Amino acid sequence: MIAAPVAVVTGASRGIGDHLATALEQAGYAVERGSRSVAPVTDRDAVEQWVGDVVARHGRIDLLVNNAGVIDTEVPLLESDPDEWWQTVEVNLRGPYLLTRTVLPHMVAAGAGRIVNINSGAAYRNYDIATAYNISKGALARLTAATGLNAVHGVRAFDLAPGVVRTDMTKAMEAHRDRTEWTEPTVVAELLLAIARGELDDWNGRLVRAGLDTPESLKARAAQGLSESDRTLGLLPWGDDDPLV
Repeated sequence: MIAAPVAVVTGASRGIGDHLATALEQAGYAVERGSRSVAPVTDRDAVEQWVGDVVARHGRIDLLVNNAGVIDTEVPLLESDPDEWWQTVEVNLRGPYLLTRTVLPHMVAAGAGRIVNINSGAAYRNYDIATAYNISKGALARLTAATGLNAVHGVRAFDLAPGVVRTDMTKAMEAHRDRTEWTEPTVVAELLLAIARGELDDWNGRLVRAGLDTPESLKARAAQGLSESDRTLGLLPWGDDDPLV
């Protein structure tokens, strides 16, 4: 009997994390659901103990989904609270880093594995509010690229932007107060499952966006060839005469 593949999903007690964990379970994965009560993602000792326990029980981790995240108050930087600001960065960046750093050796030893960081379009745009969230997601994109594009031994990493899914967090945000169109969780899960099956490995180290991308459109685009900078976060030069080109 072939053992079920093992997925670790952080922030899986509610919202997008719950939807994704359920979709993976329905697809035959043994899913370990993370939450603050299981292991706070910013606590190194707790993360290492949890991952060690998962590996001890299952013998492997095939997929890591770094979903746990928070947003700071939607105010300009000048009005932000320093403690809240830094806590947001720690959850959204230190958390995925610690999980990735802890899970990665097990994937490298197995010669395969996929890491999916739940990111946001906010990482790629300039906003003057909720700056900790935007900055942390931008840094997360760089972590994904560093993990994926420089990965070894068959380990790949992806940024998955879910669009705007109706959750407690998004419903409470002023930016979405009048929103009438939402991304369906099933669309996000479709992309995650395609990544987990290895269908989108050409997008290693890059961003895919639910609601705009589909597995079919991403495969078609990859077949045309991807440049080093496609769907990664980088500097946009002013032209060919920019000395940074």
